[in-house]
Amino acid sequence: MKSSKLIWSCALIFLLSLVLAACGGGGNGSGSPGSVSITFWAAPNPPQEAFWSAMAQEYMASHHNVQITVTAMPSTPSSESAIQSAIAGGTAPTASENIFSGFASTLVSDQAIVPLDQMPGWNNVIQARNMTQVISNWKFSDGHTYVLPLYTNAMLVGWRMDILKQLGYNTPPQTYSQVIAMGEKLKQKFPNKFVWADSDLVTDLWYNRWFDFFTLYDAASNGHSFASSNQLTADNTAAVGVLSFISNLQQKNLLLTQNVTDPFETGLSVMEIIGPWTFPTWAQKYPNLKYNDTYALTPPPIPDGYPTGQQVKTFADAKGVVIYKQASQAQQLAAWQFIDWVLSDSQHDLQWLQKTDLPPARDDLGTNSLFTSFFNQNPELAPYAKEIPEAVPPMKNQNYVNLQTTLGDDAVIPVAKGQKTAQQAWNAWVATAQSLVNSGS
Repeated sequence: MKSSKLIWSCALIFLLSLVLAACGGGGNGSGSPGSVSITFWAAPNPPQEAFWSAMAQEYMASHHNVQITVTAMPSTPSSESAIQSAIAGGTAPTASENIFSGFASTLVSDQAIVPLDQMPGWNNVIQARNMTQVISNWKFSDGHTYVLPLYTNAMLVGWRMDILKQLGYNTPPQTYSQVIAMGEKLKQKFPNKFVWADSDLVTDLWYNRWFDFFTLYDAASNGHSFASSNQLTADNTAAVGVLSFISNLQQKNLLLTQNVTDPFETGLSVMEIIGPWTFPTWAQKYPNLKYNDTYALTPPPIPDGYPTGQQVKTFADAKGVVIYKQASQAQQLAAWQFIDWVLSDSQHDLQWLQKTDLPPARDDLGTNSLFTSFFNQNPELAPYAKEIPEAVPPMKNQNYVNLQTTLGDDAVIPVAKGQKTAQQAWNAWVATAQSLVNSGS
């Protein structure tokens, strides 16, 4: 086994030397011998496509024998479906962004993407981008890393401090029992308000679980793995604790699951799980909402008895870059060299942040002076940057859609409706989930 890995590594190094020679400043143009053409699919989001197009143009200006074509990936019916269709039809790009860890599990199972940790200079990229802690969450059960995370939207909890201050709170509650106690005070003073108002809690769209259950679960479990490629690995105590928290809110009339427009923004509720994409809308519709004035941002609430001083983790809505196996080895290596060039330069991350408002997946985003000016101008995004090292990407199981759909149907929804206890709901889901994990279908 070790010898085969050595042979493959040597082959990669040899091929890279050919590509490097072709990409040197003395090349004769994209049509000359030794040239290589690659395709890169950007996310179907104009700012992201614009960033990658600019990077490709700059790269090709000094690497004359590399031709990079950047296009937005198809998004009908979804980008994941478009990628799978391209793979099935033999028309996959050389590389793409917009891949999250759950979908990557499907691509790994289909042997459709390259293990990036075997590419030359992998460790140098990780060190140059300062992402040692971030990348540790992206390793698959076979020990390889197939996705190089590009950005991380760490989920945080917003609190209406203008309302909480009327209850005597100068800082948000931190533990489940503190949230419940605050809720009881809220009801005494404002009987028509709620702690949490979220109609998505009672819908079975699989991705909604990221922004309710998993945000709380990753905090409660200290980021414990939920499901691997072939087994259920969830922290049962943490999971039942999350469901119990939701159940307690429901039983005390502190939870509203009716469909109400902007309950947090209008002050109907005082807590909401918020992603960093929220604030441009607030700036237009709710200019009265001011960070560190009318609202605060914190990591998710945690169980009572949580270890003192331990950093609180949260869910990461995060996506990254992959290279597809359909490409030739020369194309794979050329794509890797381009990705290496983009992500090893911190200035490129600053350009990405300025163009897209998506936080680069860096351990030091919240502390690196290069980004200070940006966060001074956008202070509400600073807490998200600091939380990136503690943010956990989605489960790495190819059956993520069914697992998360049944998590809603069997557990989250009946608990939020008061139809099951937390333990009953979790037991019901586990009975279903184990077969789903094992079947991978």
